[in-house]
Amino acid sequence: MCYEIVCRIVVGMTTATVTEAPARASRRPALDWRLRFGVLSLIWGFSFLLIKVGTDGYAPFQVTFGRLMFGTLVLAAAMVVKRERLPRRARTWGHLAIAAFLLNALPFSLFAYSELTIPSTLAGICNATSPLWGMLLSVVALSEDRPTRVRVAGLGLGFLGVLTVLGAWEGFSGLDFAGTVMALSASLSYPIGWIYVRRTLAGVGYSHISLTGAQLFLAMVQLAVVTVVFAGVPTQVDVVPLLAIAALGALGTGLALLIQYGLVAEVGPTTAQMVTYFIPVIATGAGVVVLGESLSWSTPVGAVVVLAGAALTQVRRAPDGVAGSDRLRLRVRGGWSRSSSRP
Repeated sequence: MCYEIVCRIVVGMTTATVTEAPARASRRPALDWRLRFGVLSLIWGFSFLLIKVGTDGYAPFQVTFGRLMFGTLVLAAAMVVKRERLPRRARTWGHLAIAAFLLNALPFSLFAYSELTIPSTLAGICNATSPLWGMLLSVVALSEDRPTRVRVAGLGLGFLGVLTVLGAWEGFSGLDFAGTVMALSASLSYPIGWIYVRRTLAGVGYSHISLTGAQLFLAMVQLAVVTVVFAGVPTQVDVVPLLAIAALGALGTGLALLIQYGLVAEVGPTTAQMVTYFIPVIATGAGVVVLGESLSWSTPVGAVVVLAGAALTQVRRAPDGVAGSDRLRLRVRGGWSRSSSRP
């Protein structure tokens, strides 16, 4: 998933997250937020390794379906514990179905298919381009989100980093074009989904757990149909790939989202979204150390350039007379509705 987008959707889907903040502040979590931040970075960083292992025994659509099934079970359990109810409006379910496709079914499937032919390290770095796509799309789709020189420079720097990772000066030799395009397309799908969610589901009045649980359920249903038609039912059980899929769903999708929601509520979206910059580093280390994937000098160098560009695209100018921290508080209180923006 696009993890910077997750932070925005948490705030953008519902204003309940903000209005309940004082009550939550009095119930401090038992585990320090820094430890939860580290756990989240590890979980999401290892997700690309788990996808690679899962596709060793199962078809990509089967991997994605299993991921969504286990993730939905975790969200369902959380909803039962917290006594949350699913949305009741048909219109909300319709918007959630589209969000499920753009934010879950499509990108998860594209990443699974891409890792048939590209290393998990490259998939993890491609995922880090989501903020770049998001900034580019927001300029077109969101009239109030105007770029600054710094953000435009970040966009250019980020895509220069992508070309470095792909080895453009060598004519992209040794690179699987189709797999790379699928990974980049998966990263592009996230900001498209974020823009759709921002326009249709902001302030609908349901909790983020309720909306996300419904969204994952709908994505699971979508993949159930697609998997039966195009991949069929597995004819044998491969234990290690199955365990990887279970971990990918239960930890990398279900538990990770719950941890992310808690971080956004406790320390705010700006701090929580910093996890984005640790994920490709962990994904690269996991791919090299655990899977034995090769690593040329251009991969880590390009990844650093991509992350630097992505960081610059997130720099926003505060309104005249308003400090940056005050502007962030204003945006959170406003639910990222008309004045700004977010699975």
